[in-house]
Amino acid sequence: MSNNLPTYEIPAELREFAEKSVDQARKAFDGFLGAAHKAIATFENQTTAVPFNSHEVARRTLSYAESNIAAAFDLAEKLVRAKDLREVTQFQSEYLKNQFAALQEQARDFGATVQKTATEATQQVQNAVKEATQNATEAAKEAAQAAKDATKTGA
Repeated sequence: MSNNLPTYEIPAELREFAEKSVDQARKAFDGFLGAAHKAIATFENQTTAVPFNSHEVARRTLSYAESNIAAAFDLAEKLVRAKDLREVTQFQSEYLKNQFAALQEQARDFGATVQKTATEATQQVQNAVKEATQNATEAAKEAAQAAKDATKTGA
């Protein structure tokens, strides 16, 4: 049995149309990413009272989406330029292998980022509770002293 796959010739006009479509889609997505980056920057500038660093999580999420979609566009560009079915299969196989590795790394990185953010949030909450406890203790001492002084002056 032959291992040769049949070759199919794609008309130049169709290939050119597909290349232009991929390029237009990439440009549109780049515009979307620019708007998303601006929105995150605006959010970061307006929310200084956030109890933990959620900005880093948002930035990482957008970065992952950006790189994953860029890889998909790269695959699309390769596919529209593929000469035969063998190249298509090769490009898809490389893409899947690379994306699987990228997704594993992104999951590890995202997990570490979320853990760091949660640890920082916990520390901020603990500090706030400690400060509130100290303030309450000082207020109670002052109130007790005031009551003691009032008792002495009233007696």
